[in-house]
Amino acid sequence: MIGLDTNVLVRYVMQDDPKQSAKATRFIESLTPETAGFVSVVALIELVWVLNSCYDLTREQISQALDGLLRAKELVVDRAEQVGQALRVFRASSADFADCLIERTAHAAGCDRTMTFDRTAANGAGMMLIA
Repeated sequence: MIGLDTNVLVRYVMQDDPKQSAKATRFIESLTPETAGFVSVVALIELVWVLNSCYDLTREQISQALDGLLRAKELVVDRAEQVGQALRVFRASSADFADCLIERTAHAAGCDRTMTFDRTAANGAGMMLIA
């Protein structure tokens, strides 16, 4: 496997820089299931942050981008099952993707609940407020 940094994913998804986007596309499309690209959960969280804050993409556009990464046979997404679960919660709520993923990975680790001070995370991502 070959690890992929967030900037490679951004250039591939956004196709916004003629030189770097072309290189990112050639590289990612050269990957195979045998020599796959690895996308860490940190890179995913950064990707969502960049797509939202720098490119002002909608939740649906971000969801489509993440779904495409999850479906790509030439990519291995770290904690893919939890990422997919978090993506479903993200689509159905107003919670941040990072909060959804924090809650789902905590659940997968055996946590009974995930505590927060963030009301949106409590209401949308399934966390519980600390009183």
